[in-house]
Amino acid sequence: MAHTARFPAPVTPVVAAVTPVDTVVSRMRALDATLPAGDGVAVFNRVYLAVTEEVDRHLDGGRFGDVRAATALDVRFAERYLRVAETAVWEHRPPACWRPLLSFRRHPGVRPLQFALAGINAHIGHDLALAVVDACRTLDCEPADLEDEFDRVGDILVSLEERIREDLMPGPDLLQVADPLTHLLGSWSLERAREATWSTARALWALRRLPDLAGDFAERLDAAVGFAGRMLLTPLPD
Repeated sequence: MAHTARFPAPVTPVVAAVTPVDTVVSRMRALDATLPAGDGVAVFNRVYLAVTEEVDRHLDGGRFGDVRAATALDVRFAERYLRVAETAVWEHRPPACWRPLLSFRRHPGVRPLQFALAGINAHIGHDLALAVVDACRTLDCEPADLEDEFDRVGDILVSLEERIREDLMPGPDLLQVADPLTHLLGSWSLERAREATWSTARALWALRRLPDLAGDFAERLDAAVGFAGRMLLTPLPD
């Protein structure tokens, strides 16, 4: 009796779906590959890439209560930065909050930690509030519906802040009290910036049916955050 050879059925490889956050991470990695290491935007981009990768891991691990809301907030947030970083800034006028970093990005008297803080200041102080409004429009919800996800993303930022400061601290020893950078580090707080941003986002949402007033409010916010960024980028002596 003849036997028919039996071969195992071909196994279809499982391909993980590419999420919107994966796309954002890919764009940041592409920027990291093209920007000079000491460039101020490159310094911030590496920080933001680490944060976004951590958010992505939390999303994949089911640590957000509302994955759709968290994804919308994270992507709208990142897109505001990427529009600035990926654009030929000398041909387009960027928001005022980003202009100090773009202007001083190659200044030899500005330390890496200052570049990182100035980028975080622009992104948290200005972009995040507008991203909350963007996400609310996308999801047809109120800011209160995003508060849990906003807080979880903020907790990730806070958990990484100390590591960021340690990685970018100039030299192996702690800064001396008299070092001007010590003063700058003490003048800006991520926690206070988050709290102010949440209040700003709620105000912008409340003003959404008054576009002229909302636009003026956002413009003044942009200018104020830009002013703070310029102070953070004060060139310091070696």
